[in-house]
Amino acid sequence: MGRPKGDNNKECGYTVRMDETTLKRLELYCKKMGVLKSQAIRDAINALPIETEETNKIER
Repeated sequence: MGRPKGDNNKECGYTVRMDETTLKRLELYCKKMGVLKSQAIRDAINALPIETEETNKIER
């Protein structure tokens, strides 16, 4: 058993290496905004100004 599947499952994982300064910035941002690190990273990726025919097909 486990948690029930939702509409937007996050099944893909990714490991990121960063320096101490970047990690501290991420942690401070997350604390201030009340979000998890993974959500902050997803939000930053979704804010990237890259629009191509392929990315327009991706549903957010």
